Amino acid sequence: MGMENKPNKPHVLVFPFPGQGHINPMLQFAKRLLSKGVKAALVSTLYLANSSFSDSSISFSFDHHTISDGFDQGGFNQAANAETYLSTFCSVGSRSLAALIMKLGETGHPVDALVYDSLMPWALDVAKQFGVPSGAFFTQSCAVNSVYYHVWKGHLQLPLPRTRVHLPALPPLQVSELPSFVALHGLYRAWLDVLVNQFSNIDEADWVFFNHFYELETEVMDWMSKLWNVMTIGPTVPSAYLDKRLQNNKDYGMNIFDPNASACLSWLSGKPKGSVVYVSFGSIASLGTEQMAEIGWALKQRKGYFLWVVRETEKPKLPDNYIKETSNKGLVVTWCPQLEVLSHESIGCFLTHCGFNSVLEALSLGVPMLAMPQWTDQATNAKYIEDVWRVGIRARCDNKGIVKRETIEHGIKELLKEVGEKGKEIRKNLIKWKNLANKAVDAGGNSDKNIDKFIAELLSN
Repeated sequence: MGMENKPNKPHVLVFPFPGQGHINPMLQFAKRLLSKGVKAALVSTLYLANSSFSDSSISFSFDHHTISDGFDQGGFNQAANAETYLSTFCSVGSRSLAALIMKLGETGHPVDALVYDSLMPWALDVAKQFGVPSGAFFTQSCAVNSVYYHVWKGHLQLPLPRTRVHLPALPPLQVSELPSFVALHGLYRAWLDVLVNQFSNIDEADWVFFNHFYELETEVMDWMSKLWNVMTIGPTVPSAYLDKRLQNNKDYGMNIFDPNASACLSWLSGKPKGSVVYVSFGSIASLGTEQMAEIGWALKQRKGYFLWVVRETEKPKLPDNYIKETSNKGLVVTWCPQLEVLSHESIGCFLTHCGFNSVLEALSLGVPMLAMPQWTDQATNAKYIEDVWRVGIRARCDNKGIVKRETIEHGIKELLKEVGEKGKEIRKNLIKWKNLANKAVDAGGNSDKNIDKFIAELLSN
């Protein structure tokens, strides 16, 4: 890019929403920018900086600025509810971000661009006050965001009719396959408003980034490209697992939970290749006691091994004595280094809630998925896992909303190629997607070219 000779590298603020699933991809994007000679700086909330980044083992090779969300002592958990948090973050965050941009300008470090999490459109308004070019960064799939866009435009009227929904560039979707904030209209008002409002000022954004690669959602990407300056820049899986071009880029560099890395990896290392079922429902989803029991029984009944992430708050929902009774075949941990686990050769399949980051990781590392979506974008992701990308199976629930142990057990057997032919086909597809993901972020790949193009546009401003 010839940027190394430029006296001033472009200064880009990267501002994620303060949640693990939002910080990880944006932090990785910042690392990619840094590797190409951009002065990328992370903006996080004060609470997050004091709690999650205080671990001395995390060394940041770039600047880190803090702003206030109005809840400096406890973050999201300090707020009475989602509405209070989101509206306070908007008002306090706007003022705090404006003060930061002003301070950086005054101290001789003017901001050349702001890349903000699409959940915070107010950040774009702040940047506009200072004439700073801005890019919205979407951490969910194009399909999911397309649904929200059509709600915003009024093309998809809520509450929905009980029929299939047909939207441009998307497969026909059952109502149950739409994001839960849309499908279960009225239940999650505050979050639906936030997700729909992502599009309130999007036409003013200079760039619109998506954390995946072009081939994954070609049709909807082409459709969106007619509306905005869209760039796929992912998957933002650490370089060690993909193109290996970034040195020491083995993890995301930030954990809200403490991963029990050595225990997980030493336990996995003795297990036969492709024999372990890895189970994780991410950092937020909370299952009912009955559902926990069904998963527990399915894992206990089958002959093979399992590694199950059960967060501390979820542990009381496990059946009595469960950990002790299954210790010969299972390991239950409160958190684990997911990338290291998924890339371990002993892993045979992944029972997942279908959070988009988890899906991209499994896809990039070639791990078949048993999809058990819980809420938000996960039902749509599960639809794509099974019917569009064909890299897994949906474990469907009964009429009471519970996925039964037999369903879970049968899905695992199919994915581990113990029954039927599905597992074979899924593994073949995974090789294809894994190669495409790798190619996209490698030199000259689609995502890599888009990052270069973004930098070139910054330099020409």
